[in-house]
Amino acid sequence: MIRRIDAISYANGFRQLSPLWKSLFAAVMFILSYLLHPFLQLTICLWIAVWCLLYARIPVRAYVMLLGMALLFYVLSLPALLLEIGHPAAGQAWITFPLPLTSLTVYITAGGVLRGGLLLARLAACLSCLLFVIFTTPFTELLLVLRRLRVPQLVLELMLIMYRFLFLLSDSAHGMLLARRLRGGSRGFRATIREAGSMGGALLGQTMRRYRGLSQGLAARGFTGEIPLPPYSGGPVPLRYRVEGCSGIAVLLLAQLWMSW
Repeated sequence: MIRRIDAISYANGFRQLSPLWKSLFAAVMFILSYLLHPFLQLTICLWIAVWCLLYARIPVRAYVMLLGMALLFYVLSLPALLLEIGHPAAGQAWITFPLPLTSLTVYITAGGVLRGGLLLARLAACLSCLLFVIFTTPFTELLLVLRRLRVPQLVLELMLIMYRFLFLLSDSAHGMLLARRLRGGSRGFRATIREAGSMGGALLGQTMRRYRGLSQGLAARGFTGEIPLPPYSGGPVPLRYRVEGCSGIAVLLLAQLWMSW
């Protein structure tokens, strides 16, 4: 998936737009996604989807898949948000499940459902803003934006090495899984778990060997302790995008004021 995201970030409709403008726009929308009314948060989610899918021509499948994978963590946290254990007051519980061998009851209240819905609206809006940056801006350009914002060089180099390390890890895992399939794999749940554990150890060892190769390659190219980044070059932003972005932010703020009146 990381290779798919990297390829899309280099071949989308917003590729030539200024990375600093895209990052600042996403940052403003992220703050608004956290602060505004839940209805406006859902509006932001749909608006950013229009920008990504129609304007930037991001593949729908990749956008939905990455958003769904992120929302999977929300689904896993739902039991902690919805379920309560105890003795609900009369009329408080919507659904009840008596616990066997105890006098306690597992129940779901209207407050829990409302809390889960508010969290989903905020989470979807914030994730949409992050996906906008991830899909439309290559990672190297994000590093240039961070350097322009005075982020220390050491932090940028660590981010660059860790990003490169993800590809090494992905390549190693893909090669090991392919070799396992060619050998016929293993049968049974226990054999699969045992083989997954051994693959984890072997994957770490193989990845570290490739990382040492990467370090030797940097040293052979004259690495002196600092990875130079190319100079920042921000492309122009068409007037329609600037007008639509500023107008949308103004409408969201006015709508929030109207709802809070």
